[in-house]
Amino acid sequence: MKNYRDLDVFKLSYRLAVDVHKLSMKLPKYELYETGSQIRRSSKSITANIAEGYGRKRYKADFIRFLIYAHASCDETLVHLEFIKDIHNLNTDNLVQDYNKLGGKINNFIKYVEEKWKS
Repeated sequence: MKNYRDLDVFKLSYRLAVDVHKLSMKLPKYELYETGSQIRRSSKSITANIAEGYGRKRYKADFIRFLIYAHASCDETLVHLEFIKDIHNLNTDNLVQDYNKLGGKINNFIKYVEEKWKS
């Protein structure tokens, strides 16, 4: 593993953040700066926290802390997707499913780092 871009959780979170960005642009104009902005920030925060945590990989506790932040942003993104589905009748089912998978992968990666990561 040369850098954070090699991590499966990074690759998946990046692809999903791009998908969420595109979905958010389909929201009504009045929502682009409310819900749209919020979901774009939370989805991109997952990717950014994975990258930042990896940059601190020498310090295992810091790495884990940023992965926990990434997991929390994943949960936040799921909440925003539910709001978009219920308020704006946009189909978010595939994204919800993908973000649930991502959350599981982040959780598994946290366990891996806790148990097997060599600083």
